Amino acid sequence: MKINIDGFVLSVIAIIGIAYVFPQWGVPGSNIPINTISTIGVSLIFFFYGLKLSPQKLKSGIKNWKLHLLVQASTFVIFPLLILIFRPLLQTQEQETIWLAFFFLAALPSTVSSSVVMVSIAKGNIPAAIFNASISGIIGVLITPLWMGLFVQNAQSNFDFTDIYTKLIVQIILPVIVGFLLQRFLGEFAQKYGKQLTLFDKSIILLIIYKSFAESFEGSVFSSVSILDLVFLLLGVVILFWVVFFLTGFLARKMRFSLEDQITAQFCGTKKSLVHGTVFSKILFSNMVSIGIILLPLMLFHATQLLIISVVASKMSKKDALD
Repeated sequence: MKINIDGFVLSVIAIIGIAYVFPQWGVPGSNIPINTISTIGVSLIFFFYGLKLSPQKLKSGIKNWKLHLLVQASTFVIFPLLILIFRPLLQTQEQETIWLAFFFLAALPSTVSSSVVMVSIAKGNIPAAIFNASISGIIGVLITPLWMGLFVQNAQSNFDFTDIYTKLIVQIILPVIVGFLLQRFLGEFAQKYGKQLTLFDKSIILLIIYKSFAESFEGSVFSSVSILDLVFLLLGVVILFWVVFFLTGFLARKMRFSLEDQITAQFCGTKKSLVHGTVFSKILFSNMVSIGIILLPLMLFHATQLLIISVVASKMSKKDALD
């Protein structure tokens, strides 16, 4: 079976390589205003996100509340609880940082575009997927900082909820609201130039990833991370994905979901958004040198979820065709 490697995953790998070779462009004091560009870019990402939120689709999606409850519970409750189990086992500062990185991954909202695309390929409930993927990002703006605030204060002395939520409101919530209010006027524009807007989103994310890793490389944060450590991190995210995938499937069957709803629950409830992750990390961990390590499990998970779900969706599609 031919497996296509996602181009964005390759771009992430390339940008990390550039950050390793040329870290000086992304550190404080650089002549290139990457922080300003990325801050404005983040606001534009969520402005366009608001433009794409269709009121009609959101209204029609509210009815299937059991499915929505399972997806959001999987995203914001099951994921974090699975990581919380391992907190008592931490013994060193390095383990604390890695655990915090996994917990950050677990506390993030679901993806939007890839969730809907994969549900569509697997013949799942597309309107419900659109609703859950869209609402997950909005819920995440409130829930993710609350989860992280329980533990980041220990790792970052200047963690301030007031400052964090002010930044979230200004950079994320307000742009979404403005975009949503302008949806009736500019919604067609957002749909027409969807590919270009997606390219813009990814470019800003790559810029944030570059800055995060440039600062980490400059601070020699990765000097303690070996190839064996990376293998264990990859193994950890794969296990985490499959545990949640099978658990959501089990719960969906217990709740007597149709096959279409079960597919949607498993595909949307197991995804984590690299877009939100990089944006939130910029705000939540702005003064932490180890931000590169914080993002590492998320990027491994992003690549893993795309690979696994694309294979599963392809198999489901072929099975449906044979039936």
